[in-house]
Amino acid sequence: MRALSYSIETSAVFSDEEKWMRLALAEAEQAALWGEVPVGAVVIARGGEVLGRGRNRRERDADPTAHAEIEALRQAAGRAGTWRLSEATMVVTLEPCPMCAGALVNARIERLVYGCDDPKAGAIKTLYTMGQDARLNHRFAVTSGVLAADCGRILSDFFAALRAHP
Repeated sequence: MRALSYSIETSAVFSDEEKWMRLALAEAEQAALWGEVPVGAVVIARGGEVLGRGRNRRERDADPTAHAEIEALRQAAGRAGTWRLSEATMVVTLEPCPMCAGALVNARIERLVYGCDDPKAGAIKTLYTMGQDARLNHRFAVTSGVLAADCGRILSDFFAALRAHP
């Protein structure tokens, strides 16, 4: 698949969340180059260290669970030596789906930062509120809309390119 052409908004001064989202966007760019839906994720330790990175790999691995968040969680848990990521932040370009939101609950993630909402499958704010549901055994803080225009643009450009070159 050909590389997508778009520019990422830049600022002389940006927050940690924006810095981390840029790392997730770099993962999404790689997914797009592989012909995967461009979603990227990173797991950040409380001190700012990157514990895990992930990008969509469903087509490449023929695995319906190979979402960016799952890949990043697996890598982070392996690196941390525990499945409990209770002091970590997940940063992902697209609002997590129900499977990934459930994985965040199960991993006991402390915080989620995501870029753009997912009107078709969003399980954090759009269709469900899994990160805040008191019926579940764990809840996490959520920050949405970080570099949302950039996160949305990479998805729009990807699907526009698919429609133009089926």
